[in-house]
Amino acid sequence: MGLRSTNPADHCSSRRPRTISIFSRLVLCSTLLLGVSFILKTRPHLLPFLPHLSHTPPPYIHPATMSYQQERYIAELAVQRATLLTQKVFNEKAKGTVSKDDKSPVTIGDFGAQALIIQAIRKNFPNDEIVAEEEASTLREDKALSTEIWRLVKDIKLEDSESDNLLGGPLPSEEAMLDIIDQGKSAGGPKGRIWALDPIDGTKGFLRGGQYAVCLGLIEDGDVKAGAIGCPNLPVNDSETLSSGIGAEQTSGAGKGVLFSAIQGVGSISRPLSNGALAESSSISMRPVPDIAQAVFCEGVEAAHSAQGDNAAVAQLLGITSPSVRLDSQAKYCSIARGAGDIYLRLPVKKDYQEKIWDHAAGDLIVREAGGQVSDIYGQRLDFSKGRTLAANKGVVAAPKAIHDQVIDAVKTVLKL
Repeated sequence: MGLRSTNPADHCSSRRPRTISIFSRLVLCSTLLLGVSFILKTRPHLLPFLPHLSHTPPPYIHPATMSYQQERYIAELAVQRATLLTQKVFNEKAKGTVSKDDKSPVTIGDFGAQALIIQAIRKNFPNDEIVAEEEASTLREDKALSTEIWRLVKDIKLEDSESDNLLGGPLPSEEAMLDIIDQGKSAGGPKGRIWALDPIDGTKGFLRGGQYAVCLGLIEDGDVKAGAIGCPNLPVNDSETLSSGIGAEQTSGAGKGVLFSAIQGVGSISRPLSNGALAESSSISMRPVPDIAQAVFCEGVEAAHSAQGDNAAVAQLLGITSPSVRLDSQAKYCSIARGAGDIYLRLPVKKDYQEKIWDHAAGDLIVREAGGQVSDIYGQRLDFSKGRTLAANKGVVAAPKAIHDQVIDAVKTVLKL
């Protein structure tokens, strides 16, 4: 064993490291406390530059607001691109028509717009089914007509390349265009994801330079989930009330062209149509109708599509003295959804007539998401699960929820239901 040192210096040297260690810790703690105090005092000034310092939790996002956002986005872009074609066709006056079973005109724009929109759906949702109005058999038998459509379609693109590429870019060939047109032959039904497409709704309105619409709605398991409608000849101003002349001589131009859309459970919006990326949107809603006698009601231009005499009788029973506003296409749905009108009546002309789902899917959703109610003449919701037609429904009645029952009562009285 060694001898223990008795030198006091040796004892001091053995205690010095512990003393220094304690001192260092005190300095470190003091520094940390000063730092925390500084941050707390200056936190309001630092937040704009260091947002991660905020303890405010992020806003809660309901899952419904996330669902179908991509579907609506693609639908809006696809419809917007298709309206570039329809306007080009109209402005060049290249409006050839061919006969169809229902005797309504089919324009060159119909076929071209269908090709462009189906291409966008196939690019982004390749497994979805499509119910569309047109088929390419007529074009395969008429080479001149097919060639003219291809001439107009091949160069159509959005000026924003990112948006256009998202839709698939230019169609590769005339034959590819015909093949794509033929991909809208789904039978529809109660199951699966099905797009209902009307490339030009209101073809007579289109030909006369009145109102028409490019319409696209997504139906899933029989329920409309998302929809978009482009109306090149409607005024951009959402507060502009429908006027009697809006159904004719309303060609696109400054202050014209609106893109409407909706997602189930999220609401309806409108935005100006553009040549590139989507323009800024604003929420739309139906206006309150405190006095139903002051309501503005609209109907189709064509007497073959809606019983105008019965419509007038309903209006009279409700005390509405102003004449109806007549315009073609689902522009009627869009107009009442944003408060430019109030009531839309499409009373049946024939007992056996069945409405087509592409004539109503997108408009039905946009009105309902804007605070309205859409039903048949019996007050039943439109049923999009029966195939390519609304086989379970007769006629259409759309109005704000607060007065819808009153309108239905008048319809039942007039039609003796």
